[in-house]
Amino acid sequence: MIARVSLEIALRKEFDYSIPANLAGQIDVGSRVQVPFGPRKILGVVTAVAEESGHANLKPILKVIGAQTLVTPKVLKLARWIGEYYCCAPEIALKSVLPEAVRKEDARWRERLFVRALPSVGEFPKLPKRQQEIWNLLEERRELPLAELLELTKTTAATVRKLEDRGLVSITSEVSERDPYARETILPTQNIVLNPAQAVALEKINAAMDQRHDEVEPAPTTAATSTFLLHGVTGSGKTEVYLQALAHALEQGKGAIVLVPEISLTPQTVERFKARFSSGKLQTLVAVLHSHLSAGERHDEWHKIRQGRARIVIGARSAIFAPVEPLGLIIVDEEHEHTYKQEEAPRYHARDVAIMRGQMENAVVVLGSATPSMESFYNCKRGKFTLLEMPERVDDQKMPQVRVVDMRQAMYKEKGPPLFSPQLKEAITQRLERGEQTILFLNRRGYSTSLLCPKCGYVANCPNCSVSLTYHRIEQKLSCHICGHNERVPLVCPEPKCKNPAIRFAGTGTQKVEEVLAKLFPKARVKRMDADTMKRKDDYRHVLGDFRTGKIDILVGTQMIAKGLHFPNVTLVGIIYADSALHQPDFRAGERTFQLLTQVSGRAGRGDVEGEVFVQAFTPFHPAIQYARRHDFVGFYEQEIEFREQLKYPPASRVALLTLKGRNEEKVKFSADHLKRELEKKLKSLKDLIIAGPAPAPLLRAENFYRYQIMLRTRAMSALSRELAQIIQSLTQPEDVTLAVDIDPVSLS
Repeated sequence: MIARVSLEIALRKEFDYSIPANLAGQIDVGSRVQVPFGPRKILGVVTAVAEESGHANLKPILKVIGAQTLVTPKVLKLARWIGEYYCCAPEIALKSVLPEAVRKEDARWRERLFVRALPSVGEFPKLPKRQQEIWNLLEERRELPLAELLELTKTTAATVRKLEDRGLVSITSEVSERDPYARETILPTQNIVLNPAQAVALEKINAAMDQRHDEVEPAPTTAATSTFLLHGVTGSGKTEVYLQALAHALEQGKGAIVLVPEISLTPQTVERFKARFSSGKLQTLVAVLHSHLSAGERHDEWHKIRQGRARIVIGARSAIFAPVEPLGLIIVDEEHEHTYKQEEAPRYHARDVAIMRGQMENAVVVLGSATPSMESFYNCKRGKFTLLEMPERVDDQKMPQVRVVDMRQAMYKEKGPPLFSPQLKEAITQRLERGEQTILFLNRRGYSTSLLCPKCGYVANCPNCSVSLTYHRIEQKLSCHICGHNERVPLVCPEPKCKNPAIRFAGTGTQKVEEVLAKLFPKARVKRMDADTMKRKDDYRHVLGDFRTGKIDILVGTQMIAKGLHFPNVTLVGIIYADSALHQPDFRAGERTFQLLTQVSGRAGRGDVEGEVFVQAFTPFHPAIQYARRHDFVGFYEQEIEFREQLKYPPASRVALLTLKGRNEEKVKFSADHLKRELEKKLKSLKDLIIAGPAPAPLLRAENFYRYQIMLRTRAMSALSRELAQIIQSLTQPEDVTLAVDIDPVSLS
């Protein structure tokens, strides 16, 4: 017998190895193995098992890693599709479906020593005082980890061993699972009665699951008609529909994957899902997969899924590869979010991978959002997806009143751009007086966005990137948010001929908002949530827990507080600079602004008191702002799709973005021109193809690399991906110039 193995090095090739007699029966498709490769020993995954090979003198597999196959055949098939569609080496695609904590050769369960009280036989011996104290505690608890017992009794392991010698206790080594939510108290919840719109949505999702359950093989289809778009306004109860749909999947004996776009959403989501499935006939473990877990926690959570003990998985984009079998339902919450896109190879979009996995495994896919992506809504209009509408909030709660403040007028009155308009300041004061809570949103961290000299015009720029440095006041540093470069804050203008001491900071970040709030409202309890404050894995949970219990009056934050959070006492949301992202060189700028404003606004008024939102903007009449003010997604979509269709931008077409980068700008530009000629010569068969560029990337220089881009637009992306893979493999270019291919990019920067 031979095994075909995909190695962990990107050679775009699989290798045959013989299966030695001592490993017969231990190797199957998906097994992790160690094999010889030249003088090295390399890990890989078995992709096929056969009777014989076309090659002679095969080297034998050295050993099998783990007792269970790690990559299921279905996930292996998905990885192959990712490699083909996203134009990357299959080894890289296969590597992405397994967390590093699982791939490692030495990855294993943690074992700990446990002390257990044994039934006493005959007359109980008289014990020294310290041993008696230990026995009393063990008699009460029956079993404790040795380390915890030693800490509680302030004793040594030798003392406990004396009890073992007397036959009173046993000390054994046992697996101790690393559960990131072990210390959380979860109170069980029951199904909530659905309103008519929720009930209709759930009925259609369940009916689709029933149909899939009855099918032996996935139905052949050219369109993802197993896919639903659940378009529900903020606060419409999408999560309850998800929960009851999950229950239906469990009743069928199937599992489910729930994707969330932000790690900050995970604690609240996990709590709600664990509460629903922590008891009762559908009780199951809920596993969590995201990058803020420790390696050990990630190992244990993944294996709980592989063993079938955790049938519900919640996590960020990589959770789409969780080994759930059989899979009945995939939910992609906030499906419009750009964080579902992987920024390095393989540059997959978790939403699109979810749809493909649903097709491959006969599972129902539900995409949920209050502000669907243009692509998903377009697919509904063309009949590829089924649209489910939930236009009202639950319990007849009103949508918040959105007031747009023209900051040009406020700037004129205050002789400069103020941070807070008079209207927003007054609204915050009212909430503090009434004991209600406020969320303030600004999608820029740091104190100021730039340092400039008003005399000579000097701007503190990053030496490695085409961006200005951001001032962080608490740390007293200038920082680049692209490459991480840091430097000290100059006391005078660094220009030798200027040396102006009146150098000043311009622009605003969340640090400055926090500082100004402390001056305006000294008694208010203010907390900031951004990438600078959320460093440890439990920070999200602690801050959101304090906010929920009323220990924080005003929560200031970036995009991580913009969506998915449910706090009934929040009655005011303030958006500091609503149009800061409108003028970026990206055709999605308007869509992103509309989505962000709608999502942030939706945090207000989710309790008994009606919510109010203040949107501060210097371009208050922009369509994205006005449609968001009216909560009018369909209106925004109709005017936006007209512009997209005219210019053949997604969703009217698909985009492949080719980025060349190197340290020498002239060499990069030359390579880009050469690639353009090759593309024009070899892609003549794709009739609707539009090739734009090469042109400097919007961010020309990043981390000391110059970047040029070529944009390809077509409706036939699968065909283009195949052609691009062949062109790239045959392409000769300078060693110090690299090429990255991004299929369906979400950002053009």
